[in-house]
Amino acid sequence: MLEDITGNPVPAVTFHTRSGHEWVEVTTNDLFAGKTVIVFSLPGAFTPTCSSSHVPRYNQLLPVFKQHGVDDIICISVNDTFVMNEWQKTQHAEGLTFIPDGNGEFSEGMGMLVDKDAIGFGKRSWRYSMLVRDGVIAKMFIEPDVDGDPYGVSDADTMLEYLAPDAPKPLSVTVMTRPGCPFCAKAKAALKDAGIAYEELLLNRDYTDLTLRAVANATSVPQIFIDGQLIGGSDKLEEWLTARG
Repeated sequence: MLEDITGNPVPAVTFHTRSGHEWVEVTTNDLFAGKTVIVFSLPGAFTPTCSSSHVPRYNQLLPVFKQHGVDDIICISVNDTFVMNEWQKTQHAEGLTFIPDGNGEFSEGMGMLVDKDAIGFGKRSWRYSMLVRDGVIAKMFIEPDVDGDPYGVSDADTMLEYLAPDAPKPLSVTVMTRPGCPFCAKAKAALKDAGIAYEELLLNRDYTDLTLRAVANATSVPQIFIDGQLIGGSDKLEEWLTARG
């Protein structure tokens, strides 16, 4: 039975981490004492939901959480430190802290260590998130105890809604470009000047002309998408930014 243990201190555990060529022992006191910390724990590094949704959204919302008093965001999984370090690199999530609970001690202390033998995982963490203030659990979001790997309440947006319900969320922006395109450079500079982060997709590296036609119904670049809406090229972006104020 998965229990909400809000009000309890986090388990006292020492994590065996690797930094460069050195082993570094990190305690829960190091991670939580005197800090406001968000923790999200998940079944495994490099697994589908964890890699496509759980980590990326916490990574994207990190600046917003920081603005609202969060000192760190910790991702915990029952994996070894080498796996967690490599996963952090592939996720481009240097701002998050990846902690290996290789022996499952922290997850067990949380009451969240579950049997995943049926899929060859052995003992793993159930998916949950929590807000921890000075080592004491202030709020938990635990996925329902049902078959499979539910993912509906431990996400970053649910945590932000609890912590700062009126906080504006960052825009999700993608810019389709090609090398040497001056209009692409103009669009990227305009977004940067507006303080808007974006992801760049480069022609013939990340997509092809066929994809450009399929998703934007266009043959020229840049093509800018904001929160699922096709804005268009650099001139259309300028109009959008002007209207935004």
